[in-house]
Amino acid sequence: MYEYLRGKIADSSPAHVVIDVNGIGYFLNISLNTYTKLNKKSEITLLIHENIREDAFSLYGFIDDVERNLFRQLISVSGIGANTARMMLSSMAPDEISNAILTGNVAVLKAIKGIGAKTAQRVIVDLKDKLGKTSADAKIFAKIDNTIREEALSALVMLGFNKGSAQKVIDKILAGSPDEKVESVIKQALKML
Repeated sequence: MYEYLRGKIADSSPAHVVIDVNGIGYFLNISLNTYTKLNKKSEITLLIHENIREDAFSLYGFIDDVERNLFRQLISVSGIGANTARMMLSSMAPDEISNAILTGNVAVLKAIKGIGAKTAQRVIVDLKDKLGKTSADAKIFAKIDNTIREEALSALVMLGFNKGSAQKVIDKILAGSPDEKVESVIKQALKML
C-alpha cells in the first residue's frame, strides 16, 4: 500500500526513525545501514515495507531499493522474520550479505547475531538462485573484468570441462575476489571442478 514516505525527521535512533509527513508522524523501523546513510539530514525519502500481522502493523524504512529487495528476499525464508532480517542488514551491508549467499559462505552468515548454522544454510539454499538473477548480482559482476572471465572460461572448455559448470565456478571465484588474474582463476577452478 505504501511505497515511500518523504518528510522531515522528527526523531531518529539506530533502530528507528519518525518521519513527519504534513503533520503526521510515521514510526519506521530501520537498519543500521539506513541510519548511517541518513547523515543527519533534515528531510528524507525512505522506501517502505509494510509488515501486517494479527497483533501488529509495522513499517520498515529503507534508504534504497537494493536494501528493501534484499529484506523482502530474507523474510521469504522460513525462520527469518522482519526483525531478524533487519538485524542482518544492521550487521552487514546488503552487498556483503548477497555476496555471502551467492558464494555459499555459511561462516559469514553465522557471525550475525541470531543466525545459526541451519538458518544460514537455509538462507543460502533458498536465496542463492533468486539473488543470482537480481540486480545485486549484476552489480557484483559489473566490477569484474569480463575479459578475465571469458579467457578463463575458454581455457577450461578447451581442457574439456563442461561450459555451464566452468562458468558457475568462475563466477563464484570472481564474486569472492574480482581482482584475480586469469592464471589464478583457472588454477582455482581446476581445483573446484
